[in-house]
Amino acid sequence: MTNIRRSLAFGLLALALAVSVRPAYAHGFGQRYDLPVPLNLFLLGAAATVAFSFVVIGVFVRMRPGETSYPRLNLLRLPVLGAVISHPAFTIPLRLVALAIFALVTATGLFGTSQPIANLSPTFVWIIWWVGMGYVAALLGNVWYVLNPWKTSYEWIRAVVSRGDEREPPLAYPEEWGSWPAVGLFVAFAWVENVYAGAAQPFRLAILILLYSAVTWAGMAAFGKHVWLRHGEAFTVLFGFFARFSPTEVRVADDYRCQSCSLECGLGSEGCVDCYECFEYADLGDRELNLRPYAVGLALPQRVSTSVAAFVVLALATVTFDGFQDTSTWATVQQNLGDWISEVGGDPEGLIDTVGLVAVPLLFMAVYLGFSWAIGRLSGSESNVGETAKIFVFSLVPIALAYNLAHFISLLAIQGQLIIPLVSDPFGSGWDIFGTVDYTTKLNAVNAKFVWYISVIAIVLGHIVSVYVAHLIALRTTPDHSKALKGQYPMLALMVLYTATSLWIIGQPIVE
Repeated sequence: MTNIRRSLAFGLLALALAVSVRPAYAHGFGQRYDLPVPLNLFLLGAAATVAFSFVVIGVFVRMRPGETSYPRLNLLRLPVLGAVISHPAFTIPLRLVALAIFALVTATGLFGTSQPIANLSPTFVWIIWWVGMGYVAALLGNVWYVLNPWKTSYEWIRAVVSRGDEREPPLAYPEEWGSWPAVGLFVAFAWVENVYAGAAQPFRLAILILLYSAVTWAGMAAFGKHVWLRHGEAFTVLFGFFARFSPTEVRVADDYRCQSCSLECGLGSEGCVDCYECFEYADLGDRELNLRPYAVGLALPQRVSTSVAAFVVLALATVTFDGFQDTSTWATVQQNLGDWISEVGGDPEGLIDTVGLVAVPLLFMAVYLGFSWAIGRLSGSESNVGETAKIFVFSLVPIALAYNLAHFISLLAIQGQLIIPLVSDPFGSGWDIFGTVDYTTKLNAVNAKFVWYISVIAIVLGHIVSVYVAHLIALRTTPDHSKALKGQYPMLALMVLYTATSLWIIGQPIVE
């Protein structure tokens, strides 16, 4: 009971963070939705729900230190279904379609109309692929690994050039690089998405696609396909994070292949999970494609580098800044600073956005490290702040997923409809291939009230799942249950803070 009382007290302290913000309207598109109660009460209720979930999880979720077992079903062993999905004929058409779409999107950017709304490439890249693939990875599994057009084109060209002979890559990947190349490329991508004025211009977008393609193909050729995909290809890394939440995994139970794996994946108590190099080269009888409970992949024992931890925090921070950037609060910041910057020359909006894009991840990292320090102190852990931060960093992934859903759902549901006429006229040349060119976007497909409540549900559930994942990690790494629970008090405060911040941003009037 003492732990429960402490948890409630700590939760109530954290709730104070949620009531210090001013009321606002839920964001909308073409309409306003006045909240039925002040925003403060929504934040208070959401934070209270997260705090209560901590108490329930702390009381009822138990496990022995080092325990990692979980239920799974190998789909490859099921009659008919297993034979279908394991046959090359199942994936080859999917990869061909993905490669054809990649070529079409690049071609429409280079040779199609310069009007973004009439050209396939901006809508497909920024709405269908960027928003949609994250949802697919989280809800179904790492489909991107099959569809990745850079990987497919590299494999097929290499197979023709080398005639099937396996050769060592010409360069050894420097261990100290970690996943920093992927971090750097994702920072560049985030800048293009949130700051660069030409991101929606089809031709400029196509040039950026070609530049990224050249870097990706060169990285795979220099260091090996799997090494670069694991450490340098930003979207493989990011969607891999999201796929850890998903209900599917690839697994190799035999450790023979792991001993020669260039990724040095290691072999945990649950076998080799989600190492695609081992899976690709393993014997057919050793491969598994498993169904598993959602989010369990985030709590598995794994070696987390500093660069991977930085990437996870960066992914959460950039999507938060993306949402904050569209609010009237950020517009006020730009207005207040813009006049002063204009006097000294330069683009005030771009400069302010760039500073914000850099500052927000640094702020998130500082906050996360501060709470990690508190976790270590309260749990009695001998790990330093950095090690503690790396141990718990994947518990932040459900928050990033939830905020992605809350922030982008209206974009996908409304502006995503543009893909219907664009498939009939991808170049903007007056075609009508499928008879859909006259389709009119339905602005009432979803309304502001629906988006608001979906956002609240997604954010609250995402933070509850994060509390659960953090609790599992704590129980796995801390032998004493009471110390593990005590060490989670700072994590509870962090989740409540993130809940209040996320809902506050979603609740602001949108200016774009």
